[in-house]
Amino acid sequence: MAKTEVILTHNIVGLGGESDQVRVAAGYARNYLFPQGFAVPLNGANKRRIEALKQRRGEREAHELNTMTELAKGVSKLICVIKVKAGEDGKMFGSVTAGMIADELKHQFDIALDKKKIHLEHPVKTLGEHEVELRLHAEVKSTLKVRVESLTPITAPAVEAAPTEARTEKRGKRVEKTEAVEEKPKAAKEEKPAKAVKAPKAEKKAKAE
Repeated sequence: MAKTEVILTHNIVGLGGESDQVRVAAGYARNYLFPQGFAVPLNGANKRRIEALKQRRGEREAHELNTMTELAKGVSKLICVIKVKAGEDGKMFGSVTAGMIADELKHQFDIALDKKKIHLEHPVKTLGEHEVELRLHAEVKSTLKVRVESLTPITAPAVEAAPTEARTEKRGKRVEKTEAVEEKPKAAKEEKPAKAVKAPKAEKKAKAE
């Protein structure tokens, strides 16, 4: 495949920035780079534009650095909420990816961020809060809090403490009844001496004598 040298006039990810001289496929340059104005052929006339392109590149990179620095400060204070499908036990169906986080940042905060700048060591597969690293610039990094919530309510485990308390109360009532029964004979024994008074019979016998 034939190659050709070009001077980039715009920043192209994976290829280079303004003023860079690169070798590309002739067809790619002829059908895409040149028509879009992203590059010019490498020749004596265009070489004179290199200094101006370098200056423009420096201004663009400085602007990007300032923009990403401000974004890093703001995004570190945000909490991005992502709703997912999960079972009643809280186990997620699927996982949260960098693309999903980028979509929610745009939807919730109107922040357009390339998903390639969102660094996940592995997809998020659990509910709750997670800290995600953002590589916004070669010199700027930040973290974003992501809260993963279930779309369906999670059923809490049943608590069996209530039946035990009910049994304890019933036992308490039985104890109270037993104590009440035990008190009755005592009261009866205490009342018997008051009923048995036979003094009048002794007086009658004395009168007969």
